[in-house]
Amino acid sequence: MIRSKSLTILGLCAAAMLAGCAAPSTSGHTYTTGEARRPMQVETGVIQAIRQVRLERSPQTGVGTAAGAVVGGVAGSNVGGGKGSIIGSVLGAVAGGVVGSHAEQSLSERQALEITVRTDAGRTFAVVQEADGESFAPGQRVRILTDPARGTTRVSQ
Repeated sequence: MIRSKSLTILGLCAAAMLAGCAAPSTSGHTYTTGEARRPMQVETGVIQAIRQVRLERSPQTGVGTAAGAVVGGVAGSNVGGGKGSIIGSVLGAVAGGVVGSHAEQSLSERQALEITVRTDAGRTFAVVQEADGESFAPGQRVRILTDPARGTTRVSQ
């Protein structure tokens, strides 16, 4: 009974730690509080090309691996008794660490777009931003917002 409660509590802690792995949004229409009320340079241009890419957090924090190893180790310790329990703990920790690492990576990866834009001034560049439902197409006129103090640029409709 005590072991099942401990396992439940450890599982909930691991889930909470993995939820903290989610990276902040890098979409074109999501701003941080630090970006609010800051002047941005605005240009207009035409989309030349769009390519789907993935954004991933780098470097990984290791939280997923650690949480998975703890949960797997506790779960594995319930297998057998004596030496079987020790072997189960080790194998459970390794398997849990691998699963936790993959979970952290999948939680921190996001679909994104690489948008190549040619400005009205004739400059061509690409911006990568999170694909968040905003639709873009080659030939579409867009606004390019740049925060020179932070070195960030976003494309918006």
